[in-house]
Amino acid sequence: MIYTEQTKKALCLCFEAHKDQVDKTGVPYVFHPFHLAEQMEDEVSTTVALLHDVVEDTDYTLEDLKEMGFSPEVLEAVALLTHEKHVPYMEYLAAIKPNPIARAVKLADLAHNSDPTRPNEITDWMRNRWELYKSAKSFLTAP
Repeated sequence: MIYTEQTKKALCLCFEAHKDQVDKTGVPYVFHPFHLAEQMEDEVSTTVALLHDVVEDTDYTLEDLKEMGFSPEVLEAVALLTHEKHVPYMEYLAAIKPNPIARAVKLADLAHNSDPTRPNEITDWMRNRWELYKSAKSFLTAP
């Protein structure tokens, strides 16, 4: 993890935003963005990894993040990673692809969400989701 003023602020917000959430296996959800952040190589991507689900999965908004002083580069990537339900998945991915920060975080997100050791039991729904994630990874890494 890279510790700067911005990443520490994101770390605290990430914890506050997700502290009462659990993933599908009952593990505290906050470990997911922490895991992604550990893989990032710079301040901006680490911050984005920590915040990547805050707007999508909590009551925080992009405006809240802006008021908290997060950089425009962070706000842009978080906005791209916030999948609005009415936007088709491939359109969502197409918007992410040209942004190297959003793309790096999304690829780490896809890898973690596809980890077969995470769930207690592998269901057909998960297998189908993993196929979707495999296609998404191929799309995001294609030239």
